[in-house]
Amino acid sequence: MIGQPLNRVDGPLKVSGRATYAYEYWEAGQPLYGVIVGATIGKGRITRIDTEKAERSQGVHLVMTHHNAPVQGVRDESVQFEYWRAQPALTGPDIHYYGEPVALVVAATFEQARAAADLLEVEYAVGRGRFDFAADDDETYIPKVVNAGFPTDTAVGDFDAGFNAADVRVDQRYTTPYEFSMPMEPHACLVEPRGEDLTVYVASQIVDAARASVAATLRIAPERVHIVTPFVGGGFGSKLGIHAETILAALAARVLGQPVKVALTRQQIFQLVGMRPTTSQRVRLGAGRDGRLAAIAHDVTMHTNPDLEFAEQTAATTRSLYAAPHRLTSHRLTPLDLPRGSDVRAPGEAPGLLAVESAVDELAHALGMDPVELRIRNEPTIDPERDVPYSDRHLVDCLRDGARRFGWERRPTTPASLREGRWLVGYGVAAAIRGHFQGPTAVRVRLEADGTAVVQTDMTDIGTGTYTILTQVTADGLGLPADRVRVELGRSGLPSSWGSGGSWGAANSTAAAHRACAALREKLLVAALGDTRSPLHGRDPADARFADGSVHIGGASQALSEIVARSHPDGMAAEGEIRFMGDDPNYAAYSIHTYGAHFAEVGVDADTAEIRLRRMLGVFSVGRVLNAKTARSQLIGGMIWGAGAALEEEAVVDSRSGAFVNRDLAQYLVPVHADIPDVDAVILDGYDDKANLLGAKGVGELGICGAGGAVANAVFNATGLRVRDFPITIEKVLAGLPPLDV
Repeated sequence: MIGQPLNRVDGPLKVSGRATYAYEYWEAGQPLYGVIVGATIGKGRITRIDTEKAERSQGVHLVMTHHNAPVQGVRDESVQFEYWRAQPALTGPDIHYYGEPVALVVAATFEQARAAADLLEVEYAVGRGRFDFAADDDETYIPKVVNAGFPTDTAVGDFDAGFNAADVRVDQRYTTPYEFSMPMEPHACLVEPRGEDLTVYVASQIVDAARASVAATLRIAPERVHIVTPFVGGGFGSKLGIHAETILAALAARVLGQPVKVALTRQQIFQLVGMRPTTSQRVRLGAGRDGRLAAIAHDVTMHTNPDLEFAEQTAATTRSLYAAPHRLTSHRLTPLDLPRGSDVRAPGEAPGLLAVESAVDELAHALGMDPVELRIRNEPTIDPERDVPYSDRHLVDCLRDGARRFGWERRPTTPASLREGRWLVGYGVAAAIRGHFQGPTAVRVRLEADGTAVVQTDMTDIGTGTYTILTQVTADGLGLPADRVRVELGRSGLPSSWGSGGSWGAANSTAAAHRACAALREKLLVAALGDTRSPLHGRDPADARFADGSVHIGGASQALSEIVARSHPDGMAAEGEIRFMGDDPNYAAYSIHTYGAHFAEVGVDADTAEIRLRRMLGVFSVGRVLNAKTARSQLIGGMIWGAGAALEEEAVVDSRSGAFVNRDLAQYLVPVHADIPDVDAVILDGYDDKANLLGAKGVGELGICGAGGAVANAVFNATGLRVRDFPITIEKVLAGLPPLDV
């Protein structure tokens, strides 16, 4: 069952509209509606806020500002992970970024709340804001650590000496823009007060974090907060933590004693849920004439909010990707009065590999060497910075298999030399690598007297297939058909997990479920073998086989439902757990990653510089595959993200106000169907026994890692133009196009 391309078990619910999302709950009866009013300046103070007209408006129940907002908990930096901390709102008159909430208007209908919000009068004393990343780099500083606990800087050997002695050197700077997660489901919630308790229906990737954050902010016990989030319409990092709409709805619900719904508009999402920081990345590569790297350096500067620091681990992946005796990586932060940076779609690896894999392509061109061969030539035997073995590394296999499948031998060796009519055609390649993470996760599996298995964990399904893979692992572990397994997710009170994010959710939850099934099998055998009425009584448990809903030992068998009905008529349950990676010796003894190779073909119009992606292929090594269909789907989705990062995605800041000027999906461009004609993902067979007992590793975010680099390198191969300021747009290519033959 594990690995089979089982159709999504939640698919029928979703296509029929029966999967309920946060804003769609009506269990609390008729709710009130809240609308957030955001600041129209990027830095300064509120000097006057007049709520009288809004309060007199029809249907209005509450206008909450910093004047009347309840006292809230403060952010506790001693809490290890950001998403478990308090997230207070409306705590004072100071404005830290454009769009920051200055009020919540609550009314009987959404339309009434929106109309009243327009009546609010707010006056400001405008301060000097820092909004221009390129102009405000004089305050750059060194963070203590970067995201996920990685060290800020690393150094091995003597980079300067190795680089200066190299026969061929690349020293280039690459810039990436602000980017947003942009899930289809907007950030929304319904908060229902029930006495001293709150039930929070919310779009959240991590239930335990949501519960802890709401409780810390409202200064109540976590047991008083009940999170409900069985279905999440995409997250991509933006729903790892709780945001203003949830905190404000919870505050208002407690004040009014009534349920309150709040949803962010699409434009508010651009200001209130965090984004990928803009970066300036200097990559230096020094190699011999044979292509072997002697020195590699990756130095990253990015924006951060001065009050809420976030340092994306952009250079961390470079530390394990290629062999070189002399190495240097660093991260620096430039404080700007913009929303805080946050985890967005493969944080660190996505923008970092966009730069590094472009630089490797530049080195290949300078050497006159095939880019695939150059990467293979610099394959390390052990992790070059940690000096530990890799757990399971098949990057070279991905490169070779991908080159064969893609027809890499047809790649033009001279840029801008292949034309099809008016189209310049180019091929590009890039490597992919992503760390595999493990977080504490518990899963309960319960076997009912009718032989049905119920899987319970607060793990979430953000559209990635959690319901399906937990069904498969449990069915496999107990020898049941898939339709005899029911999965319950996304509620506090269920066994706790790290949720969905960082590509850790699938491996964490299935490994825990696998252990729960093993414990449940032991209980079943003890019950059956000790029951004199059982046909299995007295037989050797070592020969037991679970299949077709029964236990088989030799020629005897007994249905699971019969064993449970006799020994535990109220049901039999067991829990399985996995621990935090920092407590697992494998993560200290081995370098554990996933790998891939991306290949892209583009056409560039020789007259207009229009860039068209023609086809993409990714070949990946992710350990054991849990579901071939959903894994491939996740990887293809990631590859499309990569194409968007290379060619389209860019949020532009108004340097006068700190507002994002293209804060809607009409102007913040993401790939649509017409942009992505032919994408395929191939997964190599594998099993990483150092990652977990199932041998499975994260899949989803690997697809974006390096994908943009392959597209960028294909544009260079097509045109001979190297664009280092992403995304690659018409304006950046047009002026340098080679003249057409007349």
